[in-house]
Amino acid sequence: MSEDTDDWMAPPDEYILEEMQSDDVFSPTHIEEADICRGPDAAYRCRELAKRGLLRKHAPGLYDITDLGERVLEGSVDPDELEAED
Repeated sequence: MSEDTDDWMAPPDEYILEEMQSDDVFSPTHIEEADICRGPDAAYRCRELAKRGLLRKHAPGLYDITDLGERVLEGSVDPDELEAED
């Protein structure tokens, strides 16, 4: 991803996506335990990332990175071009 923070992306979002690549990380609690951001902030950011298709929400508080999220981390998809789903 670029060094510029996209309008909708927050500073911890890239770290959240990277952390979600791990098989044993699947909730905002795990993000907080990794000291990326506070639990309530992680929960909010996970919801925002899911709205744009970068995370898949399996159940309340349970997420997994999507192929699109992987491609954003690789730099092959520009996050500026992603729109939020309602």
